[in-house]
Amino acid sequence: MDITKLSTGAMLSGDDIDANANRETVRQRRLRRKLYLLAPLFVYFVYRVVTDNPVRAGVPGWLRANPHIIIVLVLVSVLGVVILMPVVSHGRSPHTVLRAEDSDVRLDDVVGADQTKREAIDSMNLFLASDTFERVMGGKARRGVLFEGPPGTGKTHLAKAMAAEAGVPFLFVSASEFQSMYYGATNKKIRTFFKHLRKAAREEGGAIGYIEEFDAIGQARRGMGNGSSMSEGSAGIVNELLVQMQSFALPAPRDKVKAKAVDWINKHLPPHRRLKHPKSPLANILIVAATNRAADLDRALLRPGRFDRTIGFNLPPRADRLAIAEYYLDRKSHDPQVTGEIIADLSAGYTPVRIEKLLDEALIMALREGRTAMSLADVLSAQLVTEVGVAHEMGYHPDERRRIAIHEAGHALTAVLTRRDVKVASILRRSAALGLVAHGDAEERFLRTPAEAKDLICVALAGRSAEQLEYGEASSGISSDLAAATNLASQLVGQLGNGPGLLSLEAAMVPGAGNLVAKVLSDEPSREAAEAYMAEGAQRADLMVSKYRTALLEIADLLCANDEVPGDDIVAVVAKYTDVTERRGPVRIKSVS
Repeated sequence: MDITKLSTGAMLSGDDIDANANRETVRQRRLRRKLYLLAPLFVYFVYRVVTDNPVRAGVPGWLRANPHIIIVLVLVSVLGVVILMPVVSHGRSPHTVLRAEDSDVRLDDVVGADQTKREAIDSMNLFLASDTFERVMGGKARRGVLFEGPPGTGKTHLAKAMAAEAGVPFLFVSASEFQSMYYGATNKKIRTFFKHLRKAAREEGGAIGYIEEFDAIGQARRGMGNGSSMSEGSAGIVNELLVQMQSFALPAPRDKVKAKAVDWINKHLPPHRRLKHPKSPLANILIVAATNRAADLDRALLRPGRFDRTIGFNLPPRADRLAIAEYYLDRKSHDPQVTGEIIADLSAGYTPVRIEKLLDEALIMALREGRTAMSLADVLSAQLVTEVGVAHEMGYHPDERRRIAIHEAGHALTAVLTRRDVKVASILRRSAALGLVAHGDAEERFLRTPAEAKDLICVALAGRSAEQLEYGEASSGISSDLAAATNLASQLVGQLGNGPGLLSLEAAMVPGAGNLVAKVLSDEPSREAAEAYMAEGAQRADLMVSKYRTALLEIADLLCANDEVPGDDIVAVVAKYTDVTERRGPVRIKSVS
């Protein structure tokens, strides 16, 4: 083959795949072997026919004459199955073999994350052309690839596409299926899985194994030698994986028989007459493991020769979200105003699976109203449903309804004044939230400055300020706002170096403090610094709601009248009293609990 095709970034096909040539060689060898085995039997049947004594199907005469023997044989067989089945099933590999026709996902269906897709294709090409890569170029093909990334980022989706495109057996298994209540059974299942891989690779010219949730069996070995059977069992599972990752050159059963025969013959021959020991070819196997907790894996599994290539799956940036949105919109009924650009803007921080779920939920919204295509309003409603929950009319007491409206108006007012992108304000109950204001960054951002964090603290505390301004005190609805503001202040102090020093409390192992907030609160100088940020945010919120009290009351009136108010209407209200600029961005939820 032309080795330059390995660098094209496209999947190899046809004669360029060494696995195809190997598969054809194995197929011809298999046919010859069966011919050698069946030829004597065929000759025997022909002989019986020629001699007028053909072989006839049926129960032998001696067995028909002794029917009690049949009963005994049946009972013995049933008893044997009952006794042996549990023993056999303990070590049975739980994998499922997938063929190209079993998957409706192809590489063309993997949109976005082009570099991730390219890495996977490169690994596939090296696997499919491993003979050429090793013989011509002198390289050593990868044997293990690790897919690492948050849930829903497309690891399994890409694996299904690989299964469809590879043209070789694809053995899919969840790591949790290896686990067993019987000591040692997990190791045996792993050995059996790799045994099936080697067998499939020899018969088909190659095989791919995919292990889902790999951290279930690959967690780092800890506490070895402390007498704990659990830790020793976990260590044994990792040890088994390490051994099996080096087992691709193990001989097949028939090769073992040949080797023993050669060894027996060589014992009777002088050194210069001894037969050459048979050499087992390396099974062409690629192991793909997927996890969202790569940091928990044992370091030995990631060393060269094992899972030495990690392919990262991350949250898609806007360009990838645009490609993903357009891919799904091509397959879902929608109005013309629902475009990929709008979905990409709305879905910042979303995984590909969440984007598809958002559009499906929007279709459900349309179906409820008897329409067959989603509208932009359906998408916005679906976003609130998927992020917060379904809206419920609670039948608030008029005084309480007004208080909640004032609270949410405070959030909405300060969000606009701090140049946040307000999507909607609501006083309908969703999940545990009695009301909410959906707002986000005006543009997609990957970093946050201390000033922006202080703005978010101000917005979080504005509901409290609004209630105090109108009622003289705040209700229990501020609890979640205080928690959100405390988290932000703790990040500034303990994580981002905006406290009494530059040391990171997040990196500290503080006894009794399991999270960042607890660490900040347990350190007196840091606690004082965080409290100062909270006080500053509360003071800013007080000033904003006091200065623009007329806008606050107007927004509250709209909420009382309509339950939900679009962000455009809120901006229009505030724009009467000061200069504001509307910008788009990802949605964040600040709610009153």
